[in-house]
Amino acid sequence: MSKKSIPELVATLAEPIVEDAGCELVDVEYVKEGTNWFLRVYIDKPGGVTLDDCENVSRPLDKVLDEQDFIKNAYYLEVSSPGLERKLKKPRDFERALGSLVEIRLYKAVDNRKRFEGELISFDGDSLVIRTEDDEEHHFKVEDIAKAKTIVKF
Repeated sequence: MSKKSIPELVATLAEPIVEDAGCELVDVEYVKEGTNWFLRVYIDKPGGVTLDDCENVSRPLDKVLDEQDFIKNAYYLEVSSPGLERKLKKPRDFERALGSLVEIRLYKAVDNRKRFEGELISFDGDSLVIRTEDDEEHHFKVEDIAKAKTIVKF
């Protein structure tokens, strides 16, 4: 078997299926929660994902995964939208989030803080700038970011 991780292998298999369903593959996770393993495939499309979209990806993907049989643990396959609060991992995720409220968590503290929240006002592929509520701009290198996601406040 390849040295690729399970999420990478699943993403390779899922990409054409997701595209055939008129959607975009956002992310793949393979996680253990309690005693159960979950394989989560997140899809999106303009206007949002429907239950039919999830089913149109889940059924053929489940069949391909059964045929390939490279996941040794029993698992639950879940296909869904990434939701309102979305992880930002790929450059296109950050580009799409421009103008949105984001939460940034850093590996190392800056000004005694590891967590910043504000509007994503620029992204150039290597770094980004957020403007916080107090109208301060904070610059971060992507390599220094442990986690990033969009956030919604009501």
